[in-house]
Amino acid sequence: MGAFGKLIDAILFVCFALMAVIGPLIDGQTALPKSIFPAFLTDLKTSYVAEFGDYLLMEKPHFLVGLVWHELVFLWPLSIANIYAILAGKSWFGTTCLLYGASLVTSMAAILGEMIGSGKASERLLMMYVPFMGIGILAVLRGLVSSSTKSTGSVGKRYTIMPRRKLA
Repeated sequence: MGAFGKLIDAILFVCFALMAVIGPLIDGQTALPKSIFPAFLTDLKTSYVAEFGDYLLMEKPHFLVGLVWHELVFLWPLSIANIYAILAGKSWFGTTCLLYGASLVTSMAAILGEMIGSGKASERLLMMYVPFMGIGILAVLRGLVSSSTKSTGSVGKRYTIMPRRKLA
């Protein structure tokens, strides 16, 4: 993939690193009890909600709480696995990247659909959420490109039968 692929990997690395931190510490406050988080983290989230008018985090609808649980249980571990895969150059990075991207695009479709459909979201709030859809699409494309450049399985391969060795 060359230099362009390295640039995409670098962008995704930064996103995965941010999500590995933001997921449990900030988004986790939506699904977990506030009492387990330090005051400065709850204050940070409260100031974000006030500044951007994030009505979803204020109202905590059930579908959003479910998506946050999905993020904590599925996407957060995938973020950590993807960080490791990029740093170690693992061959399975394309697969985990594809899983992460498809899951993020699905979650963001539900969130953006609610925001746009309800008409409650400000332009500024939408500009906070839309980039996550772009990250998801980028991760899906990265996963698809890496899997399409490799030979998969035994399709098109010929196996030769090795002659038996004679035992002496």
